[in-house]
Amino acid sequence: MALFRNVKDDKTAFRYAFGVLSRQFSSQTPPAAAVQMNLIRQLRERTSAPIKDVKDSLVQCNWDIEAAQTDLRKRGKASAMKKAGRIATEGLLALAQNEGKAAVIELNCETDFVARNEIFQYLALTLAKQALLVENGSQLVSGVHPVGLESLEELKFNLEHPKISGDTTVHNAITEVAAMMGENIRLRRGFVMSAPSPGVLSTYLHTSPQPGLGRIAGLLSLEIEDGNSPLDALQRVGSELAVHLVAAKPLFLTKESVSSDALENEREILKSQAESTGKSQMAIEKMVEGRLRKYYEEVVLVEQKFVMNDTVNVKTLISNLSKEVGSPVKIGNFFRMEVGEGIQREEASSGDEPVAQAA
Repeated sequence: MALFRNVKDDKTAFRYAFGVLSRQFSSQTPPAAAVQMNLIRQLRERTSAPIKDVKDSLVQCNWDIEAAQTDLRKRGKASAMKKAGRIATEGLLALAQNEGKAAVIELNCETDFVARNEIFQYLALTLAKQALLVENGSQLVSGVHPVGLESLEELKFNLEHPKISGDTTVHNAITEVAAMMGENIRLRRGFVMSAPSPGVLSTYLHTSPQPGLGRIAGLLSLEIEDGNSPLDALQRVGSELAVHLVAAKPLFLTKESVSSDALENEREILKSQAESTGKSQMAIEKMVEGRLRKYYEEVVLVEQKFVMNDTVNVKTLISNLSKEVGSPVKIGNFFRMEVGEGIQREEASSGDEPVAQAA
């Protein structure tokens, strides 16, 4: 009987061992093709990573989708670090505004394909909202002030997007999206403009794929002496002038604000052009002064022809607005910014960031 019991026990042990080995073997066998395709589709929807990378991670992780998602994030972040030195000239501007100020940031990528991606656009809008939270003592003074990028990148916040979520920092969020997109993504610059009191702060975004995003931004503040005056007319004209900024590209607010260097440089160019005509010195001086007036009309905001009604200039427009509201109105500050402006020059010189056009 002992012998039979041992044989029976041996058979039981054999069946048990065979079953364990079978299950182990089965767990390592790749799933059916239809299941593989479904896992690839699910992981791609979760991460937006390239199909090849998705499949490689799934194979590496024995088709465990959770492990593969973690593997993809590790791979992507390493790849993003390698791409960080590549020039990124495409991208979007994102604008956020509250009652006291407006913030605009530039988020760059390498191709317009990524700029159209909804995750990239979500990130840009989120960063603009975060820029409003960066404390800067200079922002207490009216005007246009740069956002400290180091302070902004260290901010902690919560991402709430189906494909990218959780508590993180601005820097880590940019790195993660760069990993997902497979391109260098860079927060290049940001600016904040304070709203006047009393007055209005008007904004406009050109080539806008959705509210809050665009490729060119125009911001302008209108100040009014009488704080009791209705602001409807100011808001209307302010909105039109924000569009004007984008179209007309002013560099200075008034003639007096034109820098001496810019004026001297332009005068030298005009003088050289006039001297080539062979006319007398008196005639040359008159030609230079006449062309300087034309220069002012091109680069000085209040001297420019209003783009929505070229029978008046901006100075006349503001004068008419003052009469309409019954109180003196003036342009406080203005600011124009465009995606990619100055990047090639910046990369070549490795100098400071180009200064945005502002009053």
